[in-house]
Amino acid sequence: MFILRNIITASRISYYQKIEERCIIINSWFKLKEHGTNVTTEIIAGITTFLTMVYIVVVNPAILSAAGMDFNGVFMATAITSMIATLIMGIFANYPIAIAPGMGMNAFFAYSVVIGSHISWQIALGTVFIAGLLFIVLSLTKFRYILIDAIPVSLKHAITAGIGLFITFIGLQNGKIIVASPATLVTMGNLRDPMTLMTVIGVIVTLMLLVYRVKGAIFVGMLVTAIIASTQGMMSLPPQLFVVPTGLENTALQLDISGVFSHGLYAVVFTFLLITLFDTTGTMLGVAEQAGLLKDGKFPRARGALLADAIGTTAGALFGTSPTSAYVESGAGVAVGGRTGLTVVVTAGLLGLTLFALPLAKMLAAIPAVTAPALIIVGFFMMNGLREINWKDTEEAFPAFLVVVTMPLTYSIATGIGTGFIVYPLLKIIRGKASQIHPIMYIFMVIFFIQIGFLSH
Repeated sequence: MFILRNIITASRISYYQKIEERCIIINSWFKLKEHGTNVTTEIIAGITTFLTMVYIVVVNPAILSAAGMDFNGVFMATAITSMIATLIMGIFANYPIAIAPGMGMNAFFAYSVVIGSHISWQIALGTVFIAGLLFIVLSLTKFRYILIDAIPVSLKHAITAGIGLFITFIGLQNGKIIVASPATLVTMGNLRDPMTLMTVIGVIVTLMLLVYRVKGAIFVGMLVTAIIASTQGMMSLPPQLFVVPTGLENTALQLDISGVFSHGLYAVVFTFLLITLFDTTGTMLGVAEQAGLLKDGKFPRARGALLADAIGTTAGALFGTSPTSAYVESGAGVAVGGRTGLTVVVTAGLLGLTLFALPLAKMLAAIPAVTAPALIIVGFFMMNGLREINWKDTEEAFPAFLVVVTMPLTYSIATGIGTGFIVYPLLKIIRGKASQIHPIMYIFMVIFFIQIGFLSH
């Protein structure tokens, strides 16, 4: 009995020693003490970040399937790509910033490039892949700073806001709140239509959760809307909510790179690259500042952080999804104490587990009323940057205004960006301020002028 007790005691000591050793390794790698955090706090932060961004594994395949892509394949590509890119960010850059396919870029991919330009989704994936490779090159060189600095601040904010208005417009259409009209192009939908009414209910439910600061309000709102829809006979539960996922072969390695060059889609490549670069950089700086991780106003380990997103975009094209981006929802994890990459390592693990929730994702995406509120509300969040534009300066404000309004009205993010990139330099030239424009802006002006004026139709 004495011997058995000693064996048990020794095994317990060994068990706790192993745990302690692992904690030491984790502390050492992620520098938890230096950042004033601990394992428990980082885990809670990781779960919080996951809950606020998990809606993307439902919304992204719902949007890309409109372009003819297989829902199952895009679902798996979304989860796998998000997990890989987020792990790279957490382990090698040590930032609490999650990465996943970006909202807005998926809409541009599906509605502007594939549907609007009558391009196959395989060729569209080719443009994403090339943009990803260019992003990797930029991340490894100082040219990334030159490119970022070359674009006027007003246009950067306008691009984000315009994309927000664009995806809000898509959400309103999908939910039938706005419908086509032969007289006025668009008009208000029929609120007595069950789908329209359910969309309105979904928006109200999600807004209520947001104002009460419920964690994961968008995803919880989708679940609540789905439950309400099921009580009205609009949808039913699948036989199984969790299964071993299949279907990745329908989208993986299907990209067509040669088609990018044969169709002259250079402006599309630049658009993906610019949006990814600006959106990612802005989000990373914002979250890092919130977490107190900036050093003298500078972003340490910027190369590793940008590489995580660049690799995510490139890998996403190979698996079968639109470009990735740093998620502003990472700020929710930071708000509860997340300060290191361990936060998003936890998030990545949970994203990996969502692979087995394919039936649940398909159920939520089955009716537009469940996903449309997410598009509308995320679009609203993206409009925030408009307050940073000096609306009293016509030279700055009018090109930004054109970017914002032309994206939804032409149903093209590329056209919106191109319009701003053409008008901004022209106004400066007219005002005798041509020397204030970076030479790169003139290059973009010529590229977009050719694309919009001669290649768009």
